[in-house]
Amino acid sequence: MTITPFTISVAGAILDRIQQKVLNADIVSEPATGWQRGTSIAYVQELLAHWQTGYDWRRQEAELNRYPQFTTEIAGKRVHFLHIKGQGPNPQPLILTHGWPDSFYRFHKVIPLLTDPAAHGNGTGQSYDVVIPSLPGFGFSDLAPLESTADTWHQLMTEGLGYERFFAAGGDIGAIITKKLAERYPASVRGIHLTEVGLPTGTEAILQTSEAARAFATALPGFLFQEGAFLLLQGSKPQTLAFALVDSPLGYAAWVTEKFNAWTDNHGNLENTFTRDELLTHIMIYLVSGSVQSSLHAYYDWTKLVPTAKIAVPTAVASFPKEPIVPPRKWVESCVNLQRYTEMPAGGHFPAWEEPVLYSADLRAFFSTL
Repeated sequence: MTITPFTISVAGAILDRIQQKVLNADIVSEPATGWQRGTSIAYVQELLAHWQTGYDWRRQEAELNRYPQFTTEIAGKRVHFLHIKGQGPNPQPLILTHGWPDSFYRFHKVIPLLTDPAAHGNGTGQSYDVVIPSLPGFGFSDLAPLESTADTWHQLMTEGLGYERFFAAGGDIGAIITKKLAERYPASVRGIHLTEVGLPTGTEAILQTSEAARAFATALPGFLFQEGAFLLLQGSKPQTLAFALVDSPLGYAAWVTEKFNAWTDNHGNLENTFTRDELLTHIMIYLVSGSVQSSLHAYYDWTKLVPTAKIAVPTAVASFPKEPIVPPRKWVESCVNLQRYTEMPAGGHFPAWEEPVLYSADLRAFFSTL
């Protein structure tokens, strides 16, 4: 397997095309209802103004390129990934998997905390060789079936990078892939760390024996009605949505920003969690790579995945209070070999980005026991 160094270098013509659409964007004006009916018009106006006059992709591109990046080809598809070697003696390999609507950028704040803990106040902490791939169809990775991603990750870690055994962690779709990785390759995966464990199908035995699990399953339709329109649309007709979002940078920004606002522990102000530059850099990763359309297909593939059996590999689960779906511990225990369960004091759906210190400390604490 050939590993090729990769540098993000977006053609000026692509940036010019995006900027022209941003400069000429039409913005709706009524009804101005805050976030109650979707993305706040007032906030999008502010974000758009910054995008038009204050945002510098080239500066952000240079920041992203501070981390060693690579591509390889697996099963005929390009896989993009970051690979940052740990400092100090005996760093341990760790693969981190993102979800939607995020990207490899989800983990940028925990990279130094995991690769060089001594430089960040943890002189005796274990360091890690951190591998962060872009999911198929996200960022700079080619679209490929979601079902094969765990196999791709295993091949990348073992054949490509030479790690016989490794740790794995993830959230959102990344949690699904991490569970698949542990289910299929238990001899390679030493332990996994999750921020979600999956949703009930209605057939699980635990629903007959646990009142808390039944209440959790019963409440899900209400969540889907209030927050799940994106899931139903992307899980059934992603291609239809793609025509609108690919053609409009502002439309795509509004589509995902609503989720960043709803799913983070931001105390009523999204910029308590993410700066405008952070939000736009994440959005631009999709736009400059041409992956808006392909990334939408991940939920369509997700609806076709065969559910994993109970995971036997040692598992830690961190429960963050503003995660949209917080299952009871009984449900978690029915899904994985739970060795550590942490109720976090703050954070939401993007914990490595929102609360990097809490997230990385919990991950290190668990993996140090294995």
